[in-house]
Amino acid sequence: MMRHVAFSLAALCLAGCATQGQQGAAPALSKDALATQVGEKPTPTSPPTGQQWLYGSAEGSVASTQVYKAMAQYVRAKALNRSIKSQAVLSEGSTPDVPRFESCGTKPLAAVFDADETLIWNVGAMRYMAEQGKDFDPAIWNEWEKSGAGKALAMPGAVEALKTMRDVGVTIIANTNRTAANATGTQDALRLAGLGEFKHKETLYLMGDDATGSSKDGRRAAIAAKYCVIALAGDQLGDFAQAFNAKGLSVAERRKLANNPAIADVWGNGWFLFSNPVYGPSIRGGYDEIFTPQGKWEPAK
Repeated sequence: MMRHVAFSLAALCLAGCATQGQQGAAPALSKDALATQVGEKPTPTSPPTGQQWLYGSAEGSVASTQVYKAMAQYVRAKALNRSIKSQAVLSEGSTPDVPRFESCGTKPLAAVFDADETLIWNVGAMRYMAEQGKDFDPAIWNEWEKSGAGKALAMPGAVEALKTMRDVGVTIIANTNRTAANATGTQDALRLAGLGEFKHKETLYLMGDDATGSSKDGRRAAIAAKYCVIALAGDQLGDFAQAFNAKGLSVAERRKLANNPAIADVWGNGWFLFSNPVYGPSIRGGYDEIFTPQGKWEPAK
């Protein structure tokens, strides 16, 4: 199915690329923010293929469970041995190609998660928008943040993994680009999904909590000032460092940055990435960006 790239300026960025709007209103988005939100048009009879895979397939369920199991085992082992000496959060001013990680000292341990498509699947909102033939609608998403509690699903493996981490004394924190205006709705959504209690500005950080908009770097730094963050988890590279979302970074450059030797060992060893073929900065690129010339092939005439 062709990727749909033309969006209304009112479209909502689920990955959280907006600045805070007025209280309770859907946030206004810039053109740059909208450029990160590339998805597929649903058909009258079925949702986009990315949604079919993520929310409906056995493969999508297994992929989520795999990451959660690996993360829970990693966090538990580190917490029991107190063998973490540095943060999983990049130090201020450092980047994935020249990373620095501050010492933890004696700070209490924490694991930090994105929320959407990391802790919860937003199946209620995604189905409704798909059935309406919409990519993303800011008014619908804003209402989902406020009143969707009980309809979002804990991702496969999440409930068990979070219990394993909490049982060894690790604080679970969500750092999401849902809006601060809808904090109560997000707290309720996480709780009713079976993921435990989250408290705004203590164990729940939201877009609008600081002046940096959709960048999570500032919120990560605030968390790391209080805790030794031994693991980060998300479905977008911006859940680990805003540098991955730098303006003008090509598909190839972004892939190279994420795989550079300086951070190669951090993936699965402090940083845990969940699959999301539905939306976000990863869903872009033309033929020449996705496929290398070396792999070009044609059948014999």
